[in-house]
Amino acid sequence: MDSEVRTLALRTGISVPCLISGPDTWARLLLLHPWGESRKTFDRLIPLLPDVRILAPDLRGQGEADKPDGGYSLAEQAEDVAAILEALDVPRAYVLGSSSGGYVAQQLTVMYPEKVAALILVGTPLSLQGRPSFADEVDRLSDPIDEQWVRDSLSWFPLLHAVPASYIDDRVQDGVTMPARAWKGILDGLIDATPPTEVGSISAPTLILWGADDELLPRSHAETLASRIKGAQLKAYEATGHLVLWECPERVAADTKAFLAVI
Repeated sequence: MDSEVRTLALRTGISVPCLISGPDTWARLLLLHPWGESRKTFDRLIPLLPDVRILAPDLRGQGEADKPDGGYSLAEQAEDVAAILEALDVPRAYVLGSSSGGYVAQQLTVMYPEKVAALILVGTPLSLQGRPSFADEVDRLSDPIDEQWVRDSLSWFPLLHAVPASYIDDRVQDGVTMPARAWKGILDGLIDATPPTEVGSISAPTLILWGADDELLPRSHAETLASRIKGAQLKAYEATGHLVLWECPERVAADTKAFLAVI
């Protein structure tokens, strides 16, 4: 499949790279990566998603995107995503967000409902208010980011399925490329935000994929999120932790294709 990485100058004042793959005539699927990662987190998923035009940007402060001192609130992150769609001249897209990328996707949908044709939320929170146990550790970060610290931080999200070592190594490198200000600013923006479903409504068709053994996001949160989005479908993956995309890309792809085929 033909693909290119295009550098986008956004109206929000930053530049970001965006992987674009698939014919221009196909429906657009925008992929939003989690905090601490990059568009490359979707490398195992993208080949499993034929018949859609993939749009996979690096988000502010991460990957090869600009890494300014500020602009990391949840609303500002969602504004960047709206600006990405505008820079690509895409008025409306399907949106898949993994982990906190799905939190950004929810905020985008609340702020710009006309831009979101459907949502796929993969291991995505209802709320991130309140400081997680690792927040103090992030606050102590300084540059340059230590590779071993990034590798050790993966223990915050236990894996219950085998994940290729090369893929994990790539995610560690994602973390190393982020400056401390981005690690801190993005997490603070997520924690400080009022949950999107508390400030607005989401009416886009929505599929929620959740790991039944997620130690970060309890079942009650997944069920509440589903209840707040009219008609949302919730699918639990048994024996799967928080990093649903890492552990089960084949299942995520199959469920995404089935969902998009009927909406």
